[in-house]
Amino acid sequence: MQVLANRNVVGPGQPPVPLDLDEIYRVHAPTVARWVGRLGGPRADVDDLVHEVFLVVDRQLPEFRGDAKLTTWLYRIAERVVRGRRRKDRIRGWLTRTRRADVERSVSPAPLTPIEELERRRASQTVYRILDRMPDRYREVLILFELEGTSGEEIAAMTGRKLATVWVHLHRARRRFLEEMDRETGEHR
Repeated sequence: MQVLANRNVVGPGQPPVPLDLDEIYRVHAPTVARWVGRLGGPRADVDDLVHEVFLVVDRQLPEFRGDAKLTTWLYRIAERVVRGRRRKDRIRGWLTRTRRADVERSVSPAPLTPIEELERRRASQTVYRILDRMPDRYREVLILFELEGTSGEEIAAMTGRKLATVWVHLHRARRRFLEEMDRETGEHR
């Protein structure tokens, strides 16, 4: 399916560029997979969520006006899809999702010993257990900034929040995360 993008996508005075679903998928699916993996946590079925995101993209592509960057539009769709899935999972109690391997495993310089692997898994489970208890507005900003390395300005553009709001949410998310981590581990800072 090809759709003509609004002039804003390519700049004023330039002809619209056709947006092709296959091309968008080819270029952006890895990024979308990383987003949904981080936002969804270790129990998220990344492949299923990416598929769901691109089903929404397919339905909404004719309505894409180019008022925002394509990646911003894709992120917002991914965010809504993951949020909806998390809500459904909580309601239905689906706690037996297939666990996806963490990105850190693929960039580990040396193989981990079984004890190190167990500790890494427990730490990851603790982190996502804490993230699961956080309000979405804090959780998303913390994941994008701390885990994805996205700048505050990019987060503001992607989420439609003011930059000042992003910084406030990040500050509150960090504080809340550390407080919860202290409770989980029994430590006091």
